[in-house]
Amino acid sequence: MISTYLRLIWSYLKIGLFGFGGGYAMLSLIQSEIVDAGWITQQEFTDIVAISQMTPGPIGINSATYIGYAVTGSVWGSVITTLTVVLPPFILVLLAYKYISNHKDSVLIQGAFKGLRPVVVGLIASAALLLMNQENFGYTTSHQVISTIICVLAFCLVYFTRLHPIFIIILAGITGAIVF
Repeated sequence: MISTYLRLIWSYLKIGLFGFGGGYAMLSLIQSEIVDAGWITQQEFTDIVAISQMTPGPIGINSATYIGYAVTGSVWGSVITTLTVVLPPFILVLLAYKYISNHKDSVLIQGAFKGLRPVVVGLIASAALLLMNQENFGYTTSHQVISTIICVLAFCLVYFTRLHPIFIIILAGITGAIVF
């Protein structure tokens, strides 16, 4: 059991250290470190992402908390993975704050941030594509078509209207309960 905790710590140190762009950007790292390692299934990962979306807090931390419990079966697993995923960025922010605040007008700092922005967008897009799987869109053609329609409508409602995302989530849940 100790080796499981140590492997979780190592995985979440990597996820926290290289998870630039927040929780959505972390999803591909989480899948690589946790799902591909066989600790949870793709279906469980998809469910964790959905649950993490509906609970308060950042998706990266919420998923770490849930996965820590799911893998170890204990609250300590949750505590350890949660602390481990936030530790690297916390330390990096502490170390970088003074330098960046003193040199925020530097061409080098501005260039670094300009280079990081598209990477963050790419990682978030990767997370979106990662979640476009059979577990989310269904195994049959009719389920895939209906799920795609719900996905596109949700995107359009968020992007083109001022509807609150929580309302859209509730509406999608009701739609899914009726249709499926």
